[in-house]
Amino acid sequence: MRVLVVEDEVQLAELIRRGLVAQGFVVEVEHRGDAGFETIISDTFDAIVLDIMLPGMNGYEIVRGVRSRGVWTPVLMLSAKDGEYDLADAFDLGADDYLIKPFSFVVLIARLRALMRRGAPERPAVLTVGELELDPSRHRVLCAGAELALTPREYSVLEFLMRHRDAVVTKDEILRSVWDTNYSGDDNIVEVYIGYLRRKIDSASSGHQIETVRGVGYRLVDE
Repeated sequence: MRVLVVEDEVQLAELIRRGLVAQGFVVEVEHRGDAGFETIISDTFDAIVLDIMLPGMNGYEIVRGVRSRGVWTPVLMLSAKDGEYDLADAFDLGADDYLIKPFSFVVLIARLRALMRRGAPERPAVLTVGELELDPSRHRVLCAGAELALTPREYSVLEFLMRHRDAVVTKDEILRSVWDTNYSGDDNIVEVYIGYLRRKIDSASSGHQIETVRGVGYRLVDE
């Protein structure tokens, strides 16, 4: 079982390498992000242990880059950060698991073995509705071939609508799926974001795709 460790803290990288070798893994180590990226796309591994803060190229950029090239090797990210947005960013870009430093080596081994049992995931399917294309792996949206610049919230609302194409979804359903469960504000925030999406889609599309079903909710139609 081959593992690549990309970690710029030399002492920590060596500790991880020795521990993994003792458990029977074959381990390669890179201390720079750009070198790690080149190694990932040019070789084959069963799993990758990847730090976020790296010289040359950070962990987020590496995950985005290798996923865009169709490399689906399981990635376990390491970070000294523990913010929810850091965790969300890691998963959004294609990471498979996440550990906060300092971490238990026993947990690291268990997580790696679990990822290897699952194997490399298949590439997420691109969602297509009319002139809209949403690629979950690249976190990218095209409309009539033009890339749309969406905020994370706009992206999430559109993804929810595309996964429920031609079905009417209510404001409450969108709120429960896209906003935090503790959100207690006005549900008209959904109308605001639908408006943002319509303007961006209409600027690139030949026709309206988000319909308002009066008294019920919204529907994304395949025109």
